[in-house]
Amino acid sequence: MASVRVDPTATVLRNGYVLVAGGGTSAAELHDPRTGRWFTLGAMAASRQRHTATLLASGRVLVVGGGTSAQGAGGSEVFDPDTNTWTGVGGLDLPRSQHTATLLSDGRVLVAGGDSGAGNALFTALLYTPATNTWSATGRMGAPRVGHTATLLSDGRVLVAGGRDSANGTVLTSAELYDPASGTWLAAAPMGIQRTGHTATLLLSGQVLVTGGFVGSLATATTELYDPATGGWTPKGELPSLRVFHTATLLISGQVLVAGGSHGGQPYLENATLFDPVTSTWTETTRMATRRISHAATLLPSGEVLVLGGVAQAGVLNASAERYRPSSLPWRPAASLTAARMQLSATRLPTGAVLVTGGAVAGGSALASAALYDETTDTWQDTAPLRTARFLHSATPLNDGRVLVTGGQKDASTWLSASEVYAPATGVWTQVADLGTRRARHTATLLSGSGKVLVSGGVSGTGSASNLASAELFDPATGTWSPTGTMARSRSLHAAVPLSSGEVLVMGGISTDGAAVTATAELYNPATGSWRSTGSLATARYGHVAVPLGNGERVLVVGGWGADGALRSVELYDVALGTWKSESPLGTPRYLPHAIKLASGRVLVVTGEGGAGLGVLDSAEVYDAATRAWTPAGTLAQRNTHHDLALLPSGRVLVVGGSGTSGPRVGADVYSPTP
Repeated sequence: MASVRVDPTATVLRNGYVLVAGGGTSAAELHDPRTGRWFTLGAMAASRQRHTATLLASGRVLVVGGGTSAQGAGGSEVFDPDTNTWTGVGGLDLPRSQHTATLLSDGRVLVAGGDSGAGNALFTALLYTPATNTWSATGRMGAPRVGHTATLLSDGRVLVAGGRDSANGTVLTSAELYDPASGTWLAAAPMGIQRTGHTATLLLSGQVLVTGGFVGSLATATTELYDPATGGWTPKGELPSLRVFHTATLLISGQVLVAGGSHGGQPYLENATLFDPVTSTWTETTRMATRRISHAATLLPSGEVLVLGGVAQAGVLNASAERYRPSSLPWRPAASLTAARMQLSATRLPTGAVLVTGGAVAGGSALASAALYDETTDTWQDTAPLRTARFLHSATPLNDGRVLVTGGQKDASTWLSASEVYAPATGVWTQVADLGTRRARHTATLLSGSGKVLVSGGVSGTGSASNLASAELFDPATGTWSPTGTMARSRSLHAAVPLSSGEVLVMGGISTDGAAVTATAELYNPATGSWRSTGSLATARYGHVAVPLGNGERVLVVGGWGADGALRSVELYDVALGTWKSESPLGTPRYLPHAIKLASGRVLVVTGEGGAGLGVLDSAEVYDAATRAWTPAGTLAQRNTHHDLALLPSGRVLVVGGSGTSGPRVGADVYSPTP
């Protein structure tokens, strides 16, 4: 780095860069993990140390207190990554350092406790509201705290644990919970022992792992686990060595990396250890290149951990940075296709092979070629080509193992009605009856009862007037199409999901009826061939994805494009009630992502386009319905959109084709889920 830093902050921005701020200086810089380069930024208004930095829903970063002077400790400012500038925020009540700052589910930031600058621990807590750029007081904690931890739980409450009751006072065992709905604190069960200078890490299970810290004046190696379901604490074994003022980082695998710190004195530590929540065991891992205490650590989109700054030994401050690479990362390259293609289809066959069909090449003309991927050998084999070259088509696995491919485009001005069926047993395509209406960007849904395929909406040409409200049914027994009820709205770039009731839920999209982007949703009843309205989405969107959860009692809708561009917003549809509610947002805005339900029931969302300032994405995220949380799922080898994906027999996910910064892509990637 350009500056030595002690107690800095490191914040991963939406564009993948890391903002490093303060650490005994007002200087700030950006790190690009893709190239390893550092870029100097304009300085903050004050020198800061033991401050907090919080990534806001807008993508900006709120930095609070922690100054090496009363001016810095009493101030806060916001970093805007679009302009790389800092703006002051007035209204912080008191100077604060060693406080905590927690992004709440509603986008506000809770700042709690800390040192007032006069050696006094604070009871008080404040809320920052980004929409108004203001601070307001909220309920006081039950005890003054400095050097404590604060963790956002999956139910939206905040767990605060440990710390000291004054700058040099009693170390606390107590814990408490903040309820954002009421703005009040309630006592939680105390930890097993006193702790300050410890860490608290939210696990994928929704439980909180607390490690190390000072017990009075002595460091401890003990750890314990808080379970929000029971409200109790459970010992979780001991770290391999005493540890305080270390860092703890949740890895994509679900393991926790604990690095550096001190055993209570010198020499400071360069060793690191891993906690495995599946086995509840600690194991040593590779040591850092240098000893570090009062450093920063952050999980990079790739799944690596960036560690920087700190103190190597008394009087030796550190400007170095290093990256920890876990023994396995979630993404690896797969064998490449023989031809680059985007806007293709990928379909899992009963044999376990994945059938890739069609797609577009550079210039926008369609491919007829098709290929089969074998996971066991990581190889592609050509199969019979489509009878009609196409892209932006649909591919639907039928109950008898065949695959129906229909519609799409041949080029920028030719929309298709041609349909054909692939038989895996013979590797042959058979022409079937044409659609009644030429269409692309439609949805195709297999009906659970009859085995027929419902095709709805799409476009039949250029311009908004070409959006379709019509729907058709394909009968695999006869190879023919028949019209069925018309939707209440024309739709393209919408989403459709089969429900356990046998109905089909269609939502969102671009419409020529009223607003260009619609929030409306409707249900198709196969028994009557008719549509009926259901509750509307909270946010109008198109280019989103929808995935049924559990046994089909809920539907998860993710991302897309709305009035403000690419969306982070996520919604859940309650099938029984016919209503929508907002869910925890994505970490990154995503338009035209792809999503698939994993064998674990979690949902993997892959790349897409991030909108202004982000462009085509290379990152992925996983949603866990049990904890209502999104976690990073690593980065692909290249930025990519307009691809397709399929669940492999092993439970891994194949992402194939697509387009990046240099046009259609020949590559493929495989994602390995966490346990």
